[in-house]
Amino acid sequence: MTLTQILTPKIQEAIQALFDVSLDKVEFQATRREFEGDITVVVFPLLKLVKGNPVEIGTKIGNYLVENVHEVEKFNVVQGFLNIVISDSYYINFFNSIRTTENFGFVTPEADAKAIMVEFASPNTNKPLHLGHVRNILLGYSVASIIKASGKKVYKTQIINDRGIHICKSMLAWQKFGNGETPATSGLKGDKLVGKYYVEFDKANKAEISALMAEGKSEEEAKKQSPILLEAQKMLLDWEAGKPEVVELWKTMNQWVYDGFDVTYKDLGVDFDSYYYESDTYLLGKEVVQLGLEKGIFEKDPDGSVWIDLTEDGLDRKIVLRSDGTAVYMTQDIGTAIQRVKDNPDVGGMVYTVGNEQDYHFKVLFLILKKLGFDWASDLFHLSYGMVELPSGKMKSREGTVVDADDLIEEMVVTAKEISEELGKLDGYSEEEKANLYRTIGLGALKYYMLKVDPKKGMMFNPEESVDFNGNTGPFIQYTYARIQSILRKADFDYNASSKVEVMHEKEKELIKQVALFPEVIQSAAHNHSPALIANYTYDLVKEFNSFYQNVSILGEEDQDKKVFRVQLAQKVGDTIRLSFSLLGIDVPNRM
Repeated sequence: MTLTQILTPKIQEAIQALFDVSLDKVEFQATRREFEGDITVVVFPLLKLVKGNPVEIGTKIGNYLVENVHEVEKFNVVQGFLNIVISDSYYINFFNSIRTTENFGFVTPEADAKAIMVEFASPNTNKPLHLGHVRNILLGYSVASIIKASGKKVYKTQIINDRGIHICKSMLAWQKFGNGETPATSGLKGDKLVGKYYVEFDKANKAEISALMAEGKSEEEAKKQSPILLEAQKMLLDWEAGKPEVVELWKTMNQWVYDGFDVTYKDLGVDFDSYYYESDTYLLGKEVVQLGLEKGIFEKDPDGSVWIDLTEDGLDRKIVLRSDGTAVYMTQDIGTAIQRVKDNPDVGGMVYTVGNEQDYHFKVLFLILKKLGFDWASDLFHLSYGMVELPSGKMKSREGTVVDADDLIEEMVVTAKEISEELGKLDGYSEEEKANLYRTIGLGALKYYMLKVDPKKGMMFNPEESVDFNGNTGPFIQYTYARIQSILRKADFDYNASSKVEVMHEKEKELIKQVALFPEVIQSAAHNHSPALIANYTYDLVKEFNSFYQNVSILGEEDQDKKVFRVQLAQKVGDTIRLSFSLLGIDVPNRM
């Protein structure tokens, strides 16, 4: 039982006995560091039920607990806060009860549990993955892992944006300027090759707009009449009409991109349970729009376009089908959501990992799905995250000013190598061991730096800062894990035997208290869809361990029971670091 589970009924019992009133909910908080205590009861809410001075009320409850709860050793009251000191025996018993629990904090889902589908990555097939995608991928993958650890069944998925005008732009530019080059002939990864032609289209389009403006057209007219853009628009109509040569080119170039994406996903250590393609789901979306028209949920304008009026819901009118019958993003998103539940009838909710510039889009999507009558539509969540910027500013794909994901990964590995070599702690490592370690540190640095920030916040990414071996970074935590493994290797005695420790050092107690928070942190991170809660919990745990390591002798302790207990405690901290980092998709090295 947790401390709050032990104390809650006893505090309710005390209030009934002392004041003859019943309290439904007891409010706890962590004791502030400047006061003695392990857990604090907030007395102020009681003043609604009990007249009196909060210090007197708190003192009476404290005395009752000392007399009636053997876990409570003593207490102090500061204004309206009852700070309770818990006995060492409680923490020792608690630690012994979890010491050999393999996945402490993780909850196994029930067989008949409803599943949550987590969508992330969801790239366009006209460019390689970039820094912005990296934050999306790492967030979505981590949130999926955390929700699973909290006791839910989880499916990881993505929707691939494989159709639309942006795809046609790359295809057309390749036709015009590519001279038949392929990933094999160019030596470029497929996604990079296709992205190169997306940039080429933009250059050609800008040149044509400038020429039209020089002929006297306004900028707005020139943008609409650029010949290469008109060709791309025609190509999109040909694709939707199924013109064989257009479809064939589309399939070929998309496959180049998929092959390239697979390499990046593997390097990032992420995977998916299913893939959905807009080229399939937009058709179902169009069917659903027709059904919605018949039911009066949608309305058709005189030009043939189809809309939904959400003004009564505080939103606006939203188009779901263009006048020429082509689909918009909303159409395909409606189709995708419905198809996913058709394919996985146990899905009871979905999480969409998409940047905050799409906040309004998802409000509309979720509302449309509710109006269409899907019961699972009430359990849809937009994991909205802020943009990633670099010291040099925002990135633009069409202008080719993005930080490529593959280049970023390699830069992180190189940076980890340079810093590790400067520190000079790799004596006795083979070249292969060094290379693996640099990758583990580099990717750990990247992932931790991205995930320690609350998803809702924008962030500035600084590669060198992320690989610092001090402070709130991945490498600092990995180094502490490696230090613990070193202690375990040096322990030349059986530390699996039960120890007979009865009194603890204050640092041991603080460390156990921090480990004990892990299950609660997992549940909170799952509820809030926030890997940052896991990341920052792990940093706090590591700081607590390092304080313990500096203040308490472990292997040098003469008392064998204390020595065994401290090694066991170090081992459990190491296990907790490994588990928490697994939720962030980060590996931990045994040596550094």
